[in-house]
Amino acid sequence: MSTTTTNTHRTIDAVWRIESPRIIAGIARIVRDIGVAEELAQDALVTALEQWPAAGIPENPGAWLTAAGKHRAIDYLRRNTLLGKKHEEIKYEQEGRPGVPDYDSAIDDEFGGDDLLRLVFTACHPVLGSEARVALTLRLVGGLTTTEIARAYLVPESTIAQRIVRAKRTLSENRVPFEVPRGAELASRLASVLEVIYLIFNEGYTATAGSDWIRPALCEDALRLGRILAELAPKDAEVHGLVALMEIQASRSRARVSATGEPILILDQNRGVVGSIADPSWTGGA
Repeated sequence: MSTTTTNTHRTIDAVWRIESPRIIAGIARIVRDIGVAEELAQDALVTALEQWPAAGIPENPGAWLTAAGKHRAIDYLRRNTLLGKKHEEIKYEQEGRPGVPDYDSAIDDEFGGDDLLRLVFTACHPVLGSEARVALTLRLVGGLTTTEIARAYLVPESTIAQRIVRAKRTLSENRVPFEVPRGAELASRLASVLEVIYLIFNEGYTATAGSDWIRPALCEDALRLGRILAELAPKDAEVHGLVALMEIQASRSRARVSATGEPILILDQNRGVVGSIADPSWTGGA
């Protein structure tokens, strides 16, 4: 593999990690199935891997992947045997206007924060067990690979893969709507989302398995998800409360372990040491 191809693949990987949640969310809005949406987004990624090394990296690679994903979503609906049902669903979404769905307009629509918020609530739906919700959220919203999730939780990769597959199947079989809940349901559903983010952070802050006392990568993933949710729900006090709690706890993480990874009792901790142990400059808390 040439140096140019290698650099292109690295760029694609970086863009995918940043853009994949919004791409999957936007496709899911069109096809109403997050399992199908992830597959179609992956198809767009494969196309980029095939075309970009020869054609060059587009000026806006994120927009290129987004457009490719949208076109695959529209093609999927057009050839799907359940297109008749999709006609009715899309008809009512288009302000109740009757007629054939306007696929061209769907392609032109922007994928916004609302789509990402729908993805968060769908991945964290209470119909799923907590382990499944965590795995699916890290995969779809966090952008982690199955291997990375398995490594973070010290379980076989096949276990995480099965959890994700079963979670997507459960959502599909239960016909969980791709939407943000409203009214009284919103509070209970938001609690489920916050629980998932808290579970991820807590496993990083006080690991329940393995030899490491703290797993900073999981803390950082939880913080990133919390910050995303705070941007999507800027007026919700519960969201900001959880993010503030995680930020405070993470700020003390460097003082909790020594340079060799040994835990430091609270009375022996250097209270002047602040910052995340994910900081490459960290050399220990004592």
